[in-house]
Amino acid sequence: MGYLYMVEDGAQIGIRENYITAKYGDGMVKKIPVETLESISIFGRSQITTQCIQECLKRGIPVSYYSKHGSYFGRLQSTGHIHVKRQRLQAGLPDTEFALELAKKIIRSKIHNQSVILKRYGKSRNLDVSDAYTHMNILMKKLPQCESVSQIMGYEGSAARVYFKMLGKLVEPEFSFQGRSRRPPKDAFNSMLSLGYSLLMNEIYGKIENKGLNPYFGFFHQDKEKHPTLASDLMEEWRAVIVDSLVMSLVNGHEIFMEHFMQELEEPGIFLTKEGMKIFLKKVEDRMRREHHYLKYVEYPVSFRRAMELQVNSFARAIEENNFDLYEPVWIR
Repeated sequence: MGYLYMVEDGAQIGIRENYITAKYGDGMVKKIPVETLESISIFGRSQITTQCIQECLKRGIPVSYYSKHGSYFGRLQSTGHIHVKRQRLQAGLPDTEFALELAKKIIRSKIHNQSVILKRYGKSRNLDVSDAYTHMNILMKKLPQCESVSQIMGYEGSAARVYFKMLGKLVEPEFSFQGRSRRPPKDAFNSMLSLGYSLLMNEIYGKIENKGLNPYFGFFHQDKEKHPTLASDLMEEWRAVIVDSLVMSLVNGHEIFMEHFMQELEEPGIFLTKEGMKIFLKKVEDRMRREHHYLKYVEYPVSFRRAMELQVNSFARAIEENNFDLYEPVWIR
């Protein structure tokens, strides 16, 4: 299946004779059969024709808009997948035992997955990560006794600080990383993390929408205006598995360099250049297509993209049957 990432300013996306066309400034035209297209992501100032928008809406092909540096603006979506009954059940989740227990499970998996990433890269860099690993596992083991979502998120925040501090010691020296910085990202490593998380959230958002759920009705992240809280909830188990490991692979595998980043005077922060963006997006797409055996309830290998879809399906079943035991977050090895 096809995924179109448009990073060229001034390009135009249209439709002609059952093909999605991407016309670039130099006159080159790329064609993708519309039947094979899964999504369109536009970075910067590209154009898309009304005819193409209408066809995408009819076919349920999401069109997502980002700034040229990867800040997420929003997406076009059809109403074809809305499932009112599921959304009514979903809206009743906050402040329930279901929400509390599911939050415990997801945050436990997140901390576990982070600790596995530390062990992997600690071994490859011949650095001792045992103190951070032990600290994070102590926090993880406290989660089953939590009596509130705020307590769970407190442990999650403590684990994240330990994790990112240790991760910074495992990064190639060229990429100085002292911990998370967001709007704007203050270094190249944070720039890639932020972009990766935006892309991951959009992937989860699409899976949630396709299942008829509301991406804005979450169950453990605090509600924010214009923020898809459920997508934030369900992406937690995938952050380290997909994005953090991908960025570490790019940096420590010498696939991307500081020359692929820039700082603009009119917009504070460090951002990928156009060439850097192409390297990063190709890596993301390769990762999304990679198959694995991480889901316990699936006997055959599935891609990360398919695994996220299966997890959203599992979440929908859990809320329909009001049974949090039906949802099992991903645990990597």
